[in-house]
Amino acid sequence: MTTKTATVYRLAPAVAARLLGAVLCLVAVLILLSTVLIAAVDLHTAFLLVPAVLTLLLLVGAWWTWRTRGWVARLTPEGYRVQWVRGVGAASGRWKDVEDAVTTTVADAPVVVLRLRDGRTTTIPVELLAVDREQFVRDVQQRLQEGHGLRKL
Repeated sequence: MTTKTATVYRLAPAVAARLLGAVLCLVAVLILLSTVLIAAVDLHTAFLLVPAVLTLLLLVGAWWTWRTRGWVARLTPEGYRVQWVRGVGAASGRWKDVEDAVTTTVADAPVVVLRLRDGRTTTIPVELLAVDREQFVRDVQQRLQEGHGLRKL
């Protein structure tokens, strides 16, 4: 049985909430600086609409980015692609180029490491994914076997 579709693993809600918190802090600093500037220059309070509109645009942009590009790992029958991960190594590859997959810990965080035949590696922190760790590992193993042409007995 082969998997014919791509599986997309999205950003974990806890990580998304932390990112949204950073965006909200940025918005708060923007509004504070605007308020201080308006008070110091003695501008009309209607100028506070500018940071309010910028805030709205920033939040809509963050939502749109998270909605369209909020995935961390995408597994297809041909290969994989990883984004939003610092230190990922090789961000994409074909299953035929993957020598093996191992689970380990890096900086006290569980990761899946895909070792490529050319010596490069791909490191995927499973805590970033909005899925059970074991389910992700089983999916990677299954796709790796299918990518190498192996079938279950």
